[in-house]
Amino acid sequence: MSTTTRGRIGVAAILGISLLGVTACTGAADAEETTETSSGDFEAVTIEHALGEAVVTEKPERIVTLGQGSTETAIALGTVPVGMEEYAWGSDETGYMPWIHEAVTENGDELPAQFAGSTELDIEAIVELEPDLILAPWSGLTQEQFDVLTDIAPTVAYPELPWTITWQEQIEVIGEALGQEEDAAALVAEIDEQLSESARPEYEGITFSYIYNSGPGTLGVFFPTEQRVAMVSALGLTVDPVVESLREYEVEGTDSASIGLENADRLADSDLVFTFYSDEESRAEIEGQDLYQQIPAIARGTVVAPTDQPFVTGSSIINPLTVPWALERFIPLIDEAVAKLDR
Repeated sequence: MSTTTRGRIGVAAILGISLLGVTACTGAADAEETTETSSGDFEAVTIEHALGEAVVTEKPERIVTLGQGSTETAIALGTVPVGMEEYAWGSDETGYMPWIHEAVTENGDELPAQFAGSTELDIEAIVELEPDLILAPWSGLTQEQFDVLTDIAPTVAYPELPWTITWQEQIEVIGEALGQEEDAAALVAEIDEQLSESARPEYEGITFSYIYNSGPGTLGVFFPTEQRVAMVSALGLTVDPVVESLREYEVEGTDSASIGLENADRLADSDLVFTFYSDEESRAEIEGQDLYQQIPAIARGTVVAPTDQPFVTGSSIINPLTVPWALERFIPLIDEAVAKLDR
């Protein structure tokens, strides 16, 4: 029997079990039994989350990661995942995010297999990887997907809503799942130190908003807790206070508000605007809109708006691999925008 055939049978069996509700009847009993055991020095752990729970009874060796950021944290903790959801946007010519490719190949390890994710999540590919842990704390995993995945391996999802976990919580929960809580805490402290050392006193008092668009006429604003905003804030810039007043436009699961271009004047007091574009053509289309040009920061050019896809992604995620990679590229762009302010 081929590997592909075995994978299809595996998926069919898992789907059948989920539909029959066998897991719902037996899962609690199984969890109660298995949490009493451990493997070597690994202490069994149960992680509760928004979609259910993950009961990890043995030290994970074959990890699969979904969403963003978990791959990097697992690598930093010493375990290269056997598979990862492909980043739909931002890979370089290697087919991987450059910081992932660099970290793995420099250690002589094997790169993770990549598979389709999001709404097209390739369950069959995950089955064939035979994972013993699936990490998805910063992802858009659905309840239906979780119900299938949890029959393949313990699956760690987000604590409350999709795509809203803080970077610290993401590292901490991965450390908990791997039995490396102290190592994870050390990674958080190291990132805090890197960000603190990169903070610039000349940024004090300068406000910014971090915006996005999904086409002409649209305008979104990320909230302070969103990871890309948190990275900029850590460098010493201040989120424009107006951002907190935009909660009425919040889009659940995005850590942002979709205010529409008609409300662009709400950003009139932002000294800097941070944003990103998929390519130069998209940038020209968005920046050519009259209302967009009326945002003071846009009009005076105090904008940080990269189009290099790996950098856009790297500066949007806080984890042990992206922070040092992104900061050396980010700060010169910020300095350039700050220099245009009339201060």
